[in-house]
Amino acid sequence: MELLQNYIDGGWRASNERQAIDVINPATQQCMARVPYGGGTVEDVDAAVAAAARAAAAWAEVPVMQRVQPLYRLKALLEEHLEELAETITNECGKTRAESVGELQRAIENVETACAAPLLMQSEFSENITRGIDEFVIRQPVGVCACIAPFNFPGMIPFWFLPYAIACGNTFLIKPSEKVPLTMQKVMGLIDRIGLPAGVVSLVHGGKETVDALLEHPGIKAISFVGSTQIARYIYAKAAQHGKRVQAQGGAKNPVVVLPDADLETTSRIIADSVYGCAGQRCLAASNIVLVGDQRGQIKDALYEAAKSRKTGYGLTEGVEMGPVITKESKTRIEHLIEQGTQEGATVLLDGRGAAIEGFEQGNFIQPTILTDVPLDGQLIRTEIFGPVMSLINLATVEEAVAFINRNAYGNMACLFTGSGASARKFRSEANAGNIGINIGVAAPMAQFPFSGWNDSFFGDLHGQGRHAIEFFTQTKVVIERWPKEWSRKF
Repeated sequence: MELLQNYIDGGWRASNERQAIDVINPATQQCMARVPYGGGTVEDVDAAVAAAARAAAAWAEVPVMQRVQPLYRLKALLEEHLEELAETITNECGKTRAESVGELQRAIENVETACAAPLLMQSEFSENITRGIDEFVIRQPVGVCACIAPFNFPGMIPFWFLPYAIACGNTFLIKPSEKVPLTMQKVMGLIDRIGLPAGVVSLVHGGKETVDALLEHPGIKAISFVGSTQIARYIYAKAAQHGKRVQAQGGAKNPVVVLPDADLETTSRIIADSVYGCAGQRCLAASNIVLVGDQRGQIKDALYEAAKSRKTGYGLTEGVEMGPVITKESKTRIEHLIEQGTQEGATVLLDGRGAAIEGFEQGNFIQPTILTDVPLDGQLIRTEIFGPVMSLINLATVEEAVAFINRNAYGNMACLFTGSGASARKFRSEANAGNIGINIGVAAPMAQFPFSGWNDSFFGDLHGQGRHAIEFFTQTKVVIERWPKEWSRKF
């Protein structure tokens, strides 16, 4: 079985760590590859940072118009190899083919947006702030930067950061999740073809030892992370302790509020897509569905039908709408949380536990699940399940719904379904979340907007994507300049 290599200093090289763990297809349980995992990867980090540091000064001097040219080539290669990469994502992550294709399209959109760096990096200039003195801001690269990526979007999330970092003149290290390293391994094969100088982009595999080496390495100036809140808090604290700038996206418990005037059929379909898309393994998955007013019974029935009819199976099978969760441990955890909900007083309206898919009986499958009468003071209402579980909550008014949202420790997304402009305006103004959806089930920002997040869903100041990414990957220098006329006469 193939032992994956790192990409360092413009070429592939074996890891210093010979121990490895299996990369498992969550639908079939087949081993797809083996990935280095252990303390020897610390030496790999040292080698990658050394190569990135050697490349940094020369790359920073390349004009920004030239720095974005390789990104145009990368966009073309990603489009050319989109189907192959999507199949890899499905096999190692468990998504449906359509979900994998959609993820890669979002990655490509970020490459396109980063190509606008010559415009996005423009700064302010003020002439004659006082007589004969000009003042302006210039943006310069931060230096060596690193990304610690999660398992759930192996093809997209690194692109919230990578294209912006290199367009801004930085060098960049990627540490993919050890659960899904193959997608970025193949992407790096494409990056190898776009003409970047050696050391500008590197790939290093590993686990916690690798992560800690990145967080502690004095040569790394900035860290980007996406994952659970527990780990995001750790990343933020440890990286900041070592003097780095940090953006750490955490977990979520996303509420969706349905008002009586919402369109029943459309709303139920969109909410089901939000809860069960990617098997619920995304930080913008809807989880707590708040039903307001006198349509509760009708919307509950519609959600039940939309969930029950959803086809679960291997993501490359025609017609499948939801794949497995990532590991057997994840499946066990999710099923335990469903049981915990019933112990707290919830009723299982639709039970997805014990799913067996013909031909894939060993897969990590949980079918769509719905819990009703979920107590507001229970643990389940506050716990990120990260699986295909919908919790239904009944509240009397939109004011109560907003108050419920604002008690949430997380703040990634909140959505409202309504036909009322006044209700929508109130909601978007008062709901405490970084991404707001109005008649939208997954409020995922386009690449030109920041992927926001509040409260325990984000640690840092500047988010991934768009102008926030440009600001994160540059440091500003204010220049105050005077050229007296009498000086110029001397030359």
